[in-house]
Amino acid sequence: MDRHNTAGLSSAGRTVDGQATDGQATEGQVTEGQVTEGQVTEGRGVDEQDVIARGTDRRGVGRRGVLAGMVATPFVAAPLAVALAGAAPAQAATTAAGASGSRRRGGTLVIGHRGASGYRPEHTLASYELAARLGADFVEPDLVPTKDGVLVCRHEPEIGGTTNVADHPEFAGRKKTVLLDGVSTTGWFTEDFTLAELKKLRAKERLAAVRQRNTLYDGLFEIPAFTEVLELRARLSRELGREIGVYPETKHPTYFQKSHLPLEQRLLDVLNRYGLNRADAPVFVQSFETTNLAQLRTLGLRTRSVQLLSAAGAPFDLVTAGDKRTYADLVTPAGLRAIAAYASAIGPDKLQVIPTGSDGALGKPTSLVTDAHAAGLLVHPYTFRAENSFLPKDYQRGSAPNDYGRALDEQVTYLKAGIDGLFTDQADVGLLARAIATGGSIVATQPTPHSATV
Repeated sequence: MDRHNTAGLSSAGRTVDGQATDGQATEGQVTEGQVTEGQVTEGRGVDEQDVIARGTDRRGVGRRGVLAGMVATPFVAAPLAVALAGAAPAQAATTAAGASGSRRRGGTLVIGHRGASGYRPEHTLASYELAARLGADFVEPDLVPTKDGVLVCRHEPEIGGTTNVADHPEFAGRKKTVLLDGVSTTGWFTEDFTLAELKKLRAKERLAAVRQRNTLYDGLFEIPAFTEVLELRARLSRELGREIGVYPETKHPTYFQKSHLPLEQRLLDVLNRYGLNRADAPVFVQSFETTNLAQLRTLGLRTRSVQLLSAAGAPFDLVTAGDKRTYADLVTPAGLRAIAAYASAIGPDKLQVIPTGSDGALGKPTSLVTDAHAAGLLVHPYTFRAENSFLPKDYQRGSAPNDYGRALDEQVTYLKAGIDGLFTDQADVGLLARAIATGGSIVATQPTPHSATV
């Protein structure tokens, strides 16, 4: 997850084109929600776009780590009655989470962020499978729709930075510019392709300047449909002898509603088809917007749901509705109580849990975990990565930005702050951190060489 919606910030007329402008990214890098001067995008702390902007070196990742292989007045834009309509199922889901979620397998969840995106191109079946084999409790697919209404797994609707679509001359005429949550963005968009057409494309590494080794897999893997991820989840659950959960994010709900391709009923239909629309299902549904989570409850969502948060900006649905409230309003005790009426958890930027100081070093925990728990909410922050570029200054090791730093120590620090789960690009590091934080068996966290090979 990191989150690259614009969080209600204006675009200042900036256009991106399948890669970042103004020297922010190397050629072919993704551009969704790029930052204009003086702005901060949703979900940005020490984040991938900041890393690219600093011109990280191209030597690739050094050490591969242990293994090779989440106001005073209710804030939803919908009427309060809509939000409260989900209160009962949200509470039921929270109860289920306590029974089978954060308290199982060592007390906290390890969520494979876009799969094992530290080791494979994100949002591919290979990435999801590797995350599960490395021990992740949940895998996280971001969902966007195709022209024919199929939910597929991409971080953003713009696919120029994560696929080889630019190499297909038959699709050259579909390149266009849209206003994506307030940012003028140029590229190719999933809503202009049928599923069959998207299946002609192949994925590529989005952070090639940071994870050069992952470019080894460029051109190999298809764009998966959400149904394929659910089928993979079922197969791996049987094979590995433990239930693998799925943690889908509804991307840009307002944008897709305006495009006449709403996500909500489509997601609900798929969950129902696979028998996963239950309070005790191994599912969390997440969104950076507020209205669609309440809508999902009204439509009949029974699973746990997660209100994603950001260190800056505002949910775009609130911006569109003219509501002046921001993410800062959502993390007040009153705001958290309002979230608990329709959600089971929050997914904050990790810096909202423990911020860094002016010197870049990790500071002391805020009251967010305590406040969220008091409201009955779980806390699953994002995103934990092993490279120095994404670590607090005092957790970096050496001077090469793409080498691994003290990622284990960082995650242990956050786990000891009381979080209930974490999103990580390297699931094996997350499992080892959990074992260290809880005094569990380090040896038991290591997958066998066979199980870790994808």
